[in-house]
Amino acid sequence: MFDLTKYEDRLREKIGDKRFNHSLRVYQTALEINDKIDEEKIREASLLHDCAKYNEKYYLDKYKDKIDFSKDIINNKFVLHAFLGSIVAKQEYSIEDEEVLDAIRFHTTARPKMTKLDKIIFLADSIEPNRSYPGVIKLRELAHKNLDQAVLFSLNATIKSLIDRNIEICRLTIDARNYLIKEKDE
Repeated sequence: MFDLTKYEDRLREKIGDKRFNHSLRVYQTALEINDKIDEEKIREASLLHDCAKYNEKYYLDKYKDKIDFSKDIINNKFVLHAFLGSIVAKQEYSIEDEEVLDAIRFHTTARPKMTKLDKIIFLADSIEPNRSYPGVIKLRELAHKNLDQAVLFSLNATIKSLIDRNIEICRLTIDARNYLIKEKDE
């Protein structure tokens, strides 16, 4: 069990008050859209989803022997913190639950065959109350009704935005979208 009182000072020091408060909002949002998932898993994944943010270079060096993801991930500044976060959560915050570690790892990219926990953390990060961007109101409504529809809506919007900004799209994101499309059509 993740003891926030034991780790709060360290987490705040590493990610800062602003990001820590974001994580608290993600936790509250995740509880609101929870679909019968263990609240402790939600708590751990929510509070630690950004535990490697802003310190990617440090963690890349510190855990180079534990890195098992591609150079595409390492070179993608938008998703790297999530993949490193799963390592940091395990090594520095004593998280052993693979489902929680996966929810942290894939909270920015998504992936095919997402678990409910993956979907909840992915969406809560996108719709927490301080998020403001075109489509967020509709995404919030969908997240409270149907997790799969909300994830698909979010992935479509993300892919369109990345294309419009001429930014590389992580293959996992495309694969996650395609998987949901196939599941919806079956």
